[in-house]
Amino acid sequence: MDKFSSTCLFYTFLLLLPPFYIKGSEAIIGVNYGTVANNLPPPPQVARFLTESTIINRVRLFDTNPDILKAFAHTGVAVTVTVPNDQIPRLAKYAFAQQWVKLNILPYIPATNIVRILVGNEVISTANKLFISNLVPAMQALHAALTAEPFHRHIQISTPHSLGILSNSSPPSSGKFRPGYDTHVIKPLLGFLRATNSPFMVNPYPFFGSSEDTLDFALFRLNSGAFDENTKLMYKNMLDGQLDAVYSAMKFLGFEDVDLVIAETGWPSKGDPGQAGVDADSAAEYNRKLMKHVTSGIGTPLMPNRTFETYIFALFNEDLKPGPTCERNFGLFQPDMTPVYDIGILRRTASGTFPSHPRAGPPSPVGTPARKKWCLPKSGADEEALQRNIDYVCGLGLNCDPIRKGGACFLPNTVRAHAAYAMNAYYQGAGRHDFDCDFEQTGTLTSKNPSYAKCKY
Repeated sequence: MDKFSSTCLFYTFLLLLPPFYIKGSEAIIGVNYGTVANNLPPPPQVARFLTESTIINRVRLFDTNPDILKAFAHTGVAVTVTVPNDQIPRLAKYAFAQQWVKLNILPYIPATNIVRILVGNEVISTANKLFISNLVPAMQALHAALTAEPFHRHIQISTPHSLGILSNSSPPSSGKFRPGYDTHVIKPLLGFLRATNSPFMVNPYPFFGSSEDTLDFALFRLNSGAFDENTKLMYKNMLDGQLDAVYSAMKFLGFEDVDLVIAETGWPSKGDPGQAGVDADSAAEYNRKLMKHVTSGIGTPLMPNRTFETYIFALFNEDLKPGPTCERNFGLFQPDMTPVYDIGILRRTASGTFPSHPRAGPPSPVGTPARKKWCLPKSGADEEALQRNIDYVCGLGLNCDPIRKGGACFLPNTVRAHAAYAMNAYYQGAGRHDFDCDFEQTGTLTSKNPSYAKCKY
C-alpha cells in the first residue's frame, strides 16, 4: 500500500506500526519522464520497458499527456502528473479546477494509478507575480474539486521548488526562505500541505552547485567535509547540505513535520568543453550513490534515521531541450532505450550486459595499455556483507554459473571465494572504475590475477 494513499489510512497505518517507525522510512526511487524530444519511443513501449525491464515503479510526468496516462493503465506504476504553470491562474477558480479534474484525471482512474498532482513546476523561481499569487489558491481549488470525487483521498496535491526559494543555505542550519515569499506564499503553502498530508517537494541539484574544487563533495566521494558551526555537525556530501537547508527554512516557519520529497535530481553524462565532472562516469557515480544514500536510512545530519522519496532526472536524453549541452543529456537511457550507463535499475532479464560509455580523462598513450586490475574482498571483510555483494551482483543478471555447484569457480565453497568472483565480475562489467569496487568499503583492487585452475577471472 502506498503510504500516501490517504490521510485516514495513513494515520491508521501509523497506529499499527511498531514504536520504532520513523516518518519517511519507506524510500521510493522514481524517474522523471520528460518528452522534450522528437525521437522518443511511443508511450506503450516506454511503459512496457519500465515495468518489465527496470525496478522503477514511480513516474513523474510534466503534463497530463493522455497517451502516456493510457499507456500506464493496469501497470500499477504510481504516476504523478503536472498542471502547466500557465494554467495556474485559471485553476484558482473552482469551476475551472472542477473541469480540469474531469478532463485530465477522471478518464484515467482507477486503471492508471495517479497518486499526485503537481501544480506547476518551480513557480516561485519564475518571478511571475500572476503565477505566484495564484499558486496556493489553485492548489486549494484543485483540492476542493478532488474532494467531490470518491477517489480524492488517494491523490495528493503539491508543487516542486528549486533551491532558488532559499535566501540563505550555508551553513545548512541557517537556511531560510526568501523574504516576502516566506510569509505570503510558502507559509500558507506549507499549511495546506500539512492539512492535506502532502509533501514539500524540492529539486536539489548538487551538479549545479559544484565546481572543480567541490566535485568530490557533490559526488558523494571521500572529502574533507563541511562543518556547520551552529550545530557542530559535519556534512560529507552536498545533497545533505541542500536538504538540511530546506528543512531549516521549514523549521523556522514551524513546519518541520511536513514530509520532504526530492522531486528532481540528477547529473548529466555530456556537457560543453571545460565543464568539470560532466561525463557518463560521473553521472553513473552520482545516481548510483544517490540511490544508495536516500534509501540507506541514515538520513541527513538534521534529519537522521530517515529515507527520502526521490525522483531521478531523467528517463531519457531529450534532444529538443534548450540551453547548454548538459541540459539535453541528463537521461538514464537513450531514446532507443539502451542505457547511457548502468546504475543497477535494470531487472535480471534486462541487465546481462553493461553499456559502454566514454571514460573520463585522456586515453592511455599508444603502446602503453592500462594495466588490468581485479576487484576482490578486503582482508577481514564481514561474511554477511560479502554475501550481500553476491546476492546483489547475481541479482543483476550477471553470469554467476561459475560459482554455483559444478561451476569452474565453485570450489573452494566459501562465501569469500564466491564473493571474489562476483565482485570482480561486476567491476569488470561495469567499466572498471575504482568506485565500482567499493561495495560499501568491502572491496579492494589488485593487479595480481586471482584466476586459478579452470576458474578464470
